[in-house]
Amino acid sequence: MMSFVQIVEYETDHAEEIDAKMRDGIESGPPMTFTRLTHTQDRGNPNRYLDIVEFPSYDVAMANSSRPETDQLAKEMASLCTSGPHFYDLDVIMTMP
Repeated sequence: MMSFVQIVEYETDHAEEIDAKMRDGIESGPPMTFTRLTHTQDRGNPNRYLDIVEFPSYDVAMANSSRPETDQLAKEMASLCTSGPHFYDLDVIMTMP
């Protein structure tokens, strides 16, 4: 089965609030279905962020996206964005250490 990565790109002036919502959603909500989440900030544009979310498969990612908790968190985060969010859905072809 091919793994899947979703990249979420956005800009915000409310980074601390978004970070707190993400952490709260992960810690207090139902178990997450992703295998890894990497939250990054652009050095050249400190208001720009990219979240890299890895899933075991596309199907698992889509099931996660359809969860009410995920939808609510996405809406709350989007309301804090000045640009985006923009989603990139990627099938993983190869990874190397």
